[in-house]
Amino acid sequence: MAHTSNIPGDAPGSHPVSPVVSRRTLLGAAAGTGGLVLGGWGLSTSGRRARDLHPGTQLAAAAVRQPGSLPNPSLPPGTASLPEIEHIVVVMMENHSFDNLLGMLGRGDTFTKARDGKPTVALPDGKGNLVHAFHMPSECMTDGVGNNWNTAHGSYDNGTNRGFVTASSGESMGYFTGEDIPFIWGLASTFPIADRWFCSTMCQTDPNRRYLISGTSLGLINDTFPTALPPNGTIFDSLNRYKITWKDYYSDLPSVGTYLPLLTKPGYPDKLVKMEEFYKDAAAGTLPQFSLVEPNYGNQSQENPQDIQFGDQFLSDIVQAVLHGPQWSKMLMIWTYDEWGGWYDHVPPPAAVAPDDVPPNLPAGFLPGGFDQYGFRVPAGVISPYAKRDFVSHTIYDHTSVLKTVETKWNLPALTRRDANARHVFDMIDLKATPAFLKPPTLPDPANPAGSYTCLATGPGQIPPSSAVSPA
Repeated sequence: MAHTSNIPGDAPGSHPVSPVVSRRTLLGAAAGTGGLVLGGWGLSTSGRRARDLHPGTQLAAAAVRQPGSLPNPSLPPGTASLPEIEHIVVVMMENHSFDNLLGMLGRGDTFTKARDGKPTVALPDGKGNLVHAFHMPSECMTDGVGNNWNTAHGSYDNGTNRGFVTASSGESMGYFTGEDIPFIWGLASTFPIADRWFCSTMCQTDPNRRYLISGTSLGLINDTFPTALPPNGTIFDSLNRYKITWKDYYSDLPSVGTYLPLLTKPGYPDKLVKMEEFYKDAAAGTLPQFSLVEPNYGNQSQENPQDIQFGDQFLSDIVQAVLHGPQWSKMLMIWTYDEWGGWYDHVPPPAAVAPDDVPPNLPAGFLPGGFDQYGFRVPAGVISPYAKRDFVSHTIYDHTSVLKTVETKWNLPALTRRDANARHVFDMIDLKATPAFLKPPTLPDPANPAGSYTCLATGPGQIPPSSAVSPA
């Protein structure tokens, strides 16, 4: 396959009701059988900073790139560029905002802190009190935070981001530190991070994971599984079409399954493999050109009410396997979280390019809204020998930036208007300089989950602690 050496530009190129199954039903079935049996499933800008407005909102409609357009119209689709990068690995965790995990890190746009080092933010609870941001009393979480459509839009509170407690609970003001997640903090302190990576929509996990693989949720706003497929396919269809190798390494449920029929579609089942294969492939130097790596969604993904340290350990295992594998010198890894999980973040989500003309499937009584706005910020960063040292990107990204990165690498057609106009992540690497991390850096050991089993047995403690609540 021929290569071109320059990063392709982003200029415009040429241009029935379905059955529904819940995500928890699928996960429960997978757990009950010891694993997923694939064949069995058959089938307003108020409150926003000017820099946070997506450039697409400034463009005339004719200037917005369209589905089917190529990153580099002068080259055939499927043409590889950027020969320094041969493999892209993506790992997506669950349900944490940027401030919740990295707000105390001190890199990028984090909490404003008082002289005592504590965050200054406090939100009303609707009962005459203020709930101040607080360090979580243990590594365990409860089910006290919410992330559905109404909770998200209530938290947004007309662009002020002051509705988190009233829309969800006081737990939403909790945060973690390097004491709780030492590996994640070490990773985010060493390699580039993005402090303007927003989840793709103010929705739950599955709509956002659909954006990751198809650039749209196709109207989905919750964790259910209608069986309609995106008209332009998924990124995996594109990879298959142009003979680019890929695998979805999963533990209990692959994200491919957010579109149920894909689990048995020709060209998919043999590429859906269990996590054990990832470690074997990484060690042997046989990772495909594109890998999606998925935690166990019952105990490693960091979704509440899990012990967050199991996810810290999982990320460490994945990253170390990549860092010390024989393919490291040609590697780009992207890590992020599917959505904010109900946790507070201080940056209001900006406007976005709507992916298509499919509106949100809103039940009666739901708050109004659309897909022309991002969801809240989530932690994200890149890992590569070519990663820039001491770099924080302020570029606006969302999960379709993963699509745009893959499409740019292999000059693949855009799936929707959203990914066509997204930003790729190449501003976080430098392909012209001597690789800064060709020798893998030493990262902190992860948390030892065995040491925190007690919080799973005895509970996470009082949340919020009484010291975090004061009269308004």
